[in-house]
Amino acid sequence: NTLLELGIKKGDVVAIYMPMVPEAAVAMLACARIGAVHSVIFGGFSPEAVAGRIIDSNSRLVITSDEGVRAGRSIPLKKNVDDALKNPNVTSVEHVVVLKRTGGKIDWQEGRDLWWHDLVEQASDQHQAEEMNAEDPLFILYTSGSTGKPKGVLHTTGGYLVYAALTFKYVFDYHPGDIYWCTADVGWVTGHSYLLYGPLACGATTLMFEGVPNWPTPARMAQVVDKHQVNILYTAPTAIRALMAEGDKAIEGTDRSSLRILGSVGEPINPEAWEWYWKKIGNEKCPVVDTWWQTETGGFMITPLPGATELKAGSATRPFFGVQPALVDNEGNPLEGATEGSLVITDSWPGQARTLFGDHERFEQTYFSTFKNMYFSGDGARRDEDGYY
Repeated sequence: NTLLELGIKKGDVVAIYMPMVPEAAVAMLACARIGAVHSVIFGGFSPEAVAGRIIDSNSRLVITSDEGVRAGRSIPLKKNVDDALKNPNVTSVEHVVVLKRTGGKIDWQEGRDLWWHDLVEQASDQHQAEEMNAEDPLFILYTSGSTGKPKGVLHTTGGYLVYAALTFKYVFDYHPGDIYWCTADVGWVTGHSYLLYGPLACGATTLMFEGVPNWPTPARMAQVVDKHQVNILYTAPTAIRALMAEGDKAIEGTDRSSLRILGSVGEPINPEAWEWYWKKIGNEKCPVVDTWWQTETGGFMITPLPGATELKAGSATRPFFGVQPALVDNEGNPLEGATEGSLVITDSWPGQARTLFGDHERFEQTYFSTFKNMYFSGDGARRDEDGYY
């Protein structure tokens, strides 16, 4: 209702530049409910990066926070927004909504800047959701382009939500009542698909964590697991390796007995880290689902199904339902058997991005021109004699 009162309507773009607080999720869901398109900008990005994304998407509103907090340090989010809006090419922004997170000192522009708590207090708590078509845009998420200009990957309402929900349900073997924790920041696609939309579409309890996994103690992640009795944990090899370097300090004073399934995302996981994660965090009883996918795919593409797929440390194993990967050589010729090559997808799936915002030609050129009639992932892959990737 606050968004509507600020003149935001279906199809308008709202930039969200916030810390990992529940209000970030609230802002995203409020956009989805009225049919506005959210563009979440990772809270670690510079004012220049923020400006570039606001300009490219023509964002009418920015939602931010006075400051973020990371490992005991303050991050000057509002100041970064102020600096971004000084860019003469930023002409679309009408208001900045500011959440009071730390109460730190910030500059204030009367008329443009508005406090979250003031607006929400005045807003009605009754609202009829906007009706959407399956192909209406749900969000834009920028990924760094190799040429410098950011790429605004656009996902739609129907296919994306179906795919996020389906992959979440089967890959994490979700059962009602499970407590699920994805450690990703909401500013990345993992935060969109597997912190917010996938779990919530399945009615799951999803845990959102503002801190970092190894601060103020190396056992922080394990402590959170115990405190909230987390059943499913989804994190990145970077975090796993950082904890592994701490040895048993990473699990000191915790038992992690609530865990049932572990997941890994973001980069290939080396077998040593996989073994450590399985052994130490999961007490040798939790399957590790190593998931390969991309911002552009919306959800998991190659992944084990826990309990059904025989696992191999360091392998994402086999494609998800209906996903048709192939390995090709530099000329686009399919490669058979155990081999390595460029990873392509040869048929559509519900979660695929539909375009790059405002630049469909670049979308076709980036993903569909390298090899004819194939989605080009840009990743190389190896396939073994069992058909595992």
